[in-house]
Amino acid sequence: MSASGAPLLEFLEVMRRLRAECAWKAGQTHRSLARYLLEETHEALEAIDTGDVELLREELGDLLLQVYFHAVIAEESGEFTIDDVAGDIIAKMHRRNPHVFRPDADSPTEAAEIDAAWQRIKAEEKQRTSVTDGLPPGLPALLYADKVLDRIERAGGPGRSAGTADRSGVDEAIGDRLLAVVADARRAGVDPEQALRDAVRRL
Repeated sequence: MSASGAPLLEFLEVMRRLRAECAWKAGQTHRSLARYLLEETHEALEAIDTGDVELLREELGDLLLQVYFHAVIAEESGEFTIDDVAGDIIAKMHRRNPHVFRPDADSPTEAAEIDAAWQRIKAEEKQRTSVTDGLPPGLPALLYADKVLDRIERAGGPGRSAGTADRSGVDEAIGDRLLAVVADARRAGVDPEQALRDAVRRL
């Protein structure tokens, strides 16, 4: 099974026509569509969690709709096009995967080495000054904590473990315990957000 890419071009024309001929779609903006992007993302995650491949196929289509919708809006205002979006991500993949596109004798071959190289290249590109730079504040709390701990540990900072809470107050103590659980999950190679979703699903 392989894709030709032709339906992607057809879909672009579909979205352009919908923007021109559908009053509701013509009235949408990047901001008004934001909630739908979030909703569709969570619906795709639900399909992954349930293992429903047909549903995942449908939800990925809904996510693709959001990408094209935003790109067509941007195209109309002269901001960027879907070609720019694709071109940017292609260039990024080339930069961050030199072991594939520019391999040499020292290219990493193990997954951990490849990830470390990716993170190093990303850090050089972003030049961040804080462990929270570039992290959306709206991320789920567990995922946000995981990302921050990852950056701290990559910078050589200390990790956390259960039992390190030392502040008074119930809110602070629970926050410390949750952070420690995220740190324990990282050490075990477990995605804490996914683990919690799976645990709730087992109830």
